Amino acid sequence: MLRVAVIHGPNLDLLGARDPEHYGSLTLDEVNRLITAAAEELKIEVRISQHNHEGAVVEAIHEAARWAHAIVINPAAFTHYSVAVRDALEASGLPAVEVHLSNIHAREAFRRVSITAPVCRGQISGLGPIGYVLALHAVKAILENQA
Repeated sequence: MLRVAVIHGPNLDLLGARDPEHYGSLTLDEVNRLITAAAEELKIEVRISQHNHEGAVVEAIHEAARWAHAIVINPAAFTHYSVAVRDALEASGLPAVEVHLSNIHAREAFRRVSITAPVCRGQISGLGPIGYVLALHAVKAILENQA
């Protein structure tokens, strides 16, 4: 069975309450239920975590490198400045897909730059929670050498 770490970055625990215009009205628990249901359908084992601290995200990536076949990550604010998260993704050796609920390319200038995207196989941005489901499909295709 394919194993995928799904890692949510800072402030995603506030989903449903924080800026619903950009991030939607679903809570993180509801998003995680969507991810889990899609993973079951795709026959993927997922471990989902959320971290508000940069070092905890780095440690989650390190842990994923020990058991997972791929990573789906929403680095949130760390997308734009965390060399540590970027380097951990690169060092993991795992294919990763970066997910953003909002379209970071249509937002403030500082949000348009992702320093983590260059070490990911792809990025899904602006499609809301379905982006995580699409990312699971993408990593399955990558792992099965179809992408």
